Amino acid sequence: MVIHEMPPDECRQMLARIRLARLACARNNQPYVVPIHVDLDGGFLYGYATLGQKIEWMRENPLVCVEMDELTSHGQWATLIVFGKYEELPKTAEHQAARDVAEKLFQQHPMWWQPASVPVGSATQRMPIVFRIAVDQVTGRYARPANPAPPVREDAKSARRPNWLARLVRRGDRQG
Repeated sequence: MVIHEMPPDECRQMLARIRLARLACARNNQPYVVPIHVDLDGGFLYGYATLGQKIEWMRENPLVCVEMDELTSHGQWATLIVFGKYEELPKTAEHQAARDVAEKLFQQHPMWWQPASVPVGSATQRMPIVFRIAVDQVTGRYARPANPAPPVREDAKSARRPNWLARLVRRGDRQG
C-alpha cells in the first residue's frame, strides 16, 4: 500500500460527495466524537441536530474537527480532516439566507436528518437546531495498493465453472 497526500481539488470533491462524518468537539479538555450527516455548500458544512451534548459543547467551544472517510479495502481508502468553526443558525432574519441554503441541501437527501429528531427515551418533541461549520482547513490522504493485481485474462481456464459448481452440476446429472 502507498499513502498519498490528497490534492486540494480532490479534497473538495470528496468533501462534497460524503454525507456521513464524525464530528469532534471538546469541553474542559475532554474530547467527544459523534457521527453526523453533513452537506457542503461553498465554504460551509451544513448539519441538523437537536439539543444535546454535542450542541452544548459546540456552543461553549465552537472550534471543531470533522473526519470523513471512504474505505474500499484494507489497501485502498481515503480520509479527510476538516478544521472549522461551529455556527448555529437560529430562525432570525440575520440567518435566513443560510437557513435557506441548509433547507435546500437537506431536501436533496430525504430522511438523513431523521435520527436527530427522534426522541431519546421519551416522546417529547425535540426542537431542531440547524448549524453550519465554517471550513477553515482541509487535509486528506488516500492509499492505493503498491502493486496492483494484473488484469484477469479471459481464457478457457478462467471461463470454466468453479469446482464447487461443476461438482454440484455433476451430482445433479447423476441423480436425474
